[in-house]
Amino acid sequence: MSPLLKLCISAGYPGKPGVLRDVALEIGQGEIVGLVGRSGEGKSTLILSILGLLGLKNGTCTGEIQFQGRDLLRLKEKEMRKLRGLQIALVPQSPLSALNPNLRLGTQLEECWRAHRPGRPEWQPLLASVSLPTEPEFLRLYPRNLSVGMAQRFLIALALLHRPALLLADEPTSALDTITQAEILALFRRVNQEMGVSILYISHDLASVAALCQRVAILHKGELVESAPAEEIFRAPQHAYTRQLIAAIPSLPLPVEESPLASTADGLAALDQVHRGQPAPVDSKGLSRLGR
Repeated sequence: MSPLLKLCISAGYPGKPGVLRDVALEIGQGEIVGLVGRSGEGKSTLILSILGLLGLKNGTCTGEIQFQGRDLLRLKEKEMRKLRGLQIALVPQSPLSALNPNLRLGTQLEECWRAHRPGRPEWQPLLASVSLPTEPEFLRLYPRNLSVGMAQRFLIALALLHRPALLLADEPTSALDTITQAEILALFRRVNQEMGVSILYISHDLASVAALCQRVAILHKGELVESAPAEEIFRAPQHAYTRQLIAAIPSLPLPVEESPLASTADGLAALDQVHRGQPAPVDSKGLSRLGR
């Protein structure tokens, strides 16, 4: 089976060339790949390149980014707008700053939906799928009314709205406490298993990568220095930089298991009803427990 995403790129900025140098990466259908590197290694540059947004920071990208058989670097902006949010979705870091502070949550959902589809579906299945309150009052809140954990869940809901093939998660747990981080990782795992969404999980935190990802790529000084199944990376790292990163982890966590919070959710199955335009009964018992 052909990979969902296959890229080999170099990227940089005026006065800062070679931020990425011949970085080659593949993501299979339904696969979770972790991209690990310290701050400044080029992880965010890679995401902007995939989304076709590097030019907004005066950056340039050369090479190719094959996604579902098309080279994204050859597409016009109009074609990329049809893909962003629909087939490729982003979960950014700093959830509270990523949301529009002046718009109610319901309005932000509606705007994201109408960017690609007409009408207005029922939001309850979507909210239940990420363990957010399903009551109408919740959608009348502003981002400032949310905890950081709730805001991150809402960003994930926005990203899942159109059932994308690929989810780009850019340091999605960096602003979260340990308990909420574990819940978000369990949510990503469940989304991957139940919806078949491929995930590029970008982080400097090897512990969360070990808990979630099936394959891991190590980015160092703009180059991909190692890429292998997660078990191989953590049991027998080949590159000196990878060994240095792993040595800094106090202890390796167990793989993410279904949490009690996640196991009560029928929301992902009900989310199919959103796209079929049909009402779906949602058992929200236990689902409206809030992220910490």
